[in-house]
Amino acid sequence: MGSGSSRDSETIGVAVREEDDDGVGGGGGGGGGGQLYVSLKMENHRIDRELVPHIFGSAPLVGSWDSSKALWMQRESTSMWALSFVVPPNHELLDFKFLLKPKDKAAPCIVEEGEERVLTGGKLQGDVRPALFRWNGDLLECRVFIKADRVSPFDLAASWRAYRENIQPSTVRGIPDVSLYSVPETGVENGMSTTLELDLEHYVVPSPAGSANSGSVYAANLAETPRSMASTPDSSSSSSYAARSPVLSNDRIATTKEVEVLSPDGKVHLDSGTYESKMVGPISPLQKQESHKSFLVDRGVGSPRLVKTGSSNTFTTDLKLASERKNVIPAAAGAVAAGAIADQMLGPKEDRHLAIVLVGLPARGKTFTAAKLTRYLRWLGHDTKHFNVGKYRRLKLGVNQSAEFFRGDNPEGIEARNEVAALAMEDMISWMQEGGQVGIFDATNSTKERRNMLMKLAEGRCKIIFLETICNDDRIIERNIRLKVQQSPDYAEETDFEAGCRDFRNRLANYAKVYEPVEEGSYIKMIDMVTGSGGQIQVNNISGYLPGRIVFFLVNTHLTPRPILLTRHGESCYNVQDRLGGDSVLSDAGEVYAKKLANFVDKRLKNERAASIWTSTLQRTILTASQIVSFPKIQWRALDEINSGACDGMTYDEIKKNMPEEYEARNKDKLRYRYPRGESYLDVIQRLEPVIIELEHQRAPVVVVAHQAVLRALYAYFADRPLKEIPYIEVPLHTIIEIQMGVTGVQEKRYKLMNWSSS
Repeated sequence: MGSGSSRDSETIGVAVREEDDDGVGGGGGGGGGGQLYVSLKMENHRIDRELVPHIFGSAPLVGSWDSSKALWMQRESTSMWALSFVVPPNHELLDFKFLLKPKDKAAPCIVEEGEERVLTGGKLQGDVRPALFRWNGDLLECRVFIKADRVSPFDLAASWRAYRENIQPSTVRGIPDVSLYSVPETGVENGMSTTLELDLEHYVVPSPAGSANSGSVYAANLAETPRSMASTPDSSSSSSYAARSPVLSNDRIATTKEVEVLSPDGKVHLDSGTYESKMVGPISPLQKQESHKSFLVDRGVGSPRLVKTGSSNTFTTDLKLASERKNVIPAAAGAVAAGAIADQMLGPKEDRHLAIVLVGLPARGKTFTAAKLTRYLRWLGHDTKHFNVGKYRRLKLGVNQSAEFFRGDNPEGIEARNEVAALAMEDMISWMQEGGQVGIFDATNSTKERRNMLMKLAEGRCKIIFLETICNDDRIIERNIRLKVQQSPDYAEETDFEAGCRDFRNRLANYAKVYEPVEEGSYIKMIDMVTGSGGQIQVNNISGYLPGRIVFFLVNTHLTPRPILLTRHGESCYNVQDRLGGDSVLSDAGEVYAKKLANFVDKRLKNERAASIWTSTLQRTILTASQIVSFPKIQWRALDEINSGACDGMTYDEIKKNMPEEYEARNKDKLRYRYPRGESYLDVIQRLEPVIIELEHQRAPVVVVAHQAVLRALYAYFADRPLKEIPYIEVPLHTIIEIQMGVTGVQEKRYKLMNWSSS
């Protein structure tokens, strides 16, 4: 066991990083001012597929040396397994061992040879050594990597990936927030069954109008309709490539949606302008607060901005800007303060208008990326529109253009395509001059000549950032081609699917012959992000609040299919009394729903290993999730219900009687109205941004147990609902909204598990 130092250096890597007091902001706990984040990895090419590496040990990791309660390590590659967790400040003495657990539960576990490994305050005690296992008469040696960092709990709360394996049995208000492998109670309580005896499909209910089912609509059809063009092809066009078939309706429904080629791994490699995560995951650029003492997000309205200095290529957090922005919000209560924050959020964010110009070969996911970015920026309150040049081309020149139309040596085709591109650009700039803020210009824009034309049109009128999507994976490209032919109006009249695929491949080849990568101006390049191996994001000459947010969003998004389950807490005592806010416990019906929810999650996610449960810090959500024992839980302060301030604990009738001015102000504008010493819906949206980023980043299912106003805001993001509609979105009690994320866009399904006595 570690008999030689040279041998140890080849078989184990140990890295422990201690921060100065100024290195990590606002942490509770031990030295360095933050929480201890530990990452354990084990590598060996010979481990049988039937053996799964695990870790077990003392509190706080597992709390038992029982191998049946060991924590599995997740596979990072064909030979590497990993487990990361957060050590509470009062348990920084950690002893543990590795073991190999057969998938066949009847077979015995294989525990590593030698003594326990001991970490004290992040420092490994004793000899460093590989993990040795006696297996089939041989001695199996595995390389071990142990890393410990001091990280502020505020940053941990901003990135669930940093602590999704943090499942120590801590408590909040005396309520255990994690209970491993216990058996939930079943049966009948208060005359109501706590189990789901029927198939889950039996509980499905219709989704309301405006639901999150964009996956059934072709993304380009959701783009802006040309304002300067008739809705039928221009028969007077001089182009010889006029329409050969009737124009398809803008409302045509397809069965799938264009594939997005995004799958960031949290690390960004750059040549010109490097933005690389140095923390435990893609951490949100949030302000570190000195008083923050727990694993909770406390995101206020005056959040800092991402800025980029002239002498540096990395993004930094400008706390001065944040404080200045906070100071201009008046301390007035109610609608006055709400109007102030509304002006900040809904008003212009940049001195100049911003155009995001897509660049890339066909079938690289440009349209899907444009649609997703449009949805995100709209949800944040930026006036954003998506302009798809392909839609302009189809309306002006007709559908079913053959591959010959897209040849680089076809002057008539080039002229016709440049004409519709210029038309779309002029429409976008005209809309900006009328008050629009961000335009997403969606086209191949594959040559310097085309991009120079666009820059000349935009000169002095808006700022251009090129967003180039590059994919070199033939398998992904072929999948995108087939989806494109299946859904695009360009091939609506093609009865032979394979013939359509051949034509599209020829079109792609014509573009590839003249393709020129972006090297000019401000740009963001997404290179092979979807493959998950060696993906890169490059940025050049990117600065400012909004461009920084766009980069951060793109780093964290991907297309891995996974469900996100949204549900309100079970009925609370305050729900029964129709009172606002508070921190009441569940009613009898709410307790029944908690058990039904646990039953539902067990059935719906029975094949999932890495799912997680997110709650607010209020006990009605913690109690609702307490019956779910199969997955770790995390509490987000950002998920707390809208703060009703001076109205907390009151009924609406009491507010109407005692505070009639506030009652009327709220009825006039529920979106902007801020409760006295409380919050508005716009405040809630701002504090939910890190939650949205983390939901986009997650690759495993997430169950969010939260509150009505919070879930309205989250749901509006996925359903692309206008801000003004958020306060009126239907989110009933005892109902689960399943949002399915993936290559076909966003799909919604609702499950009603039981009725409720009041809402």
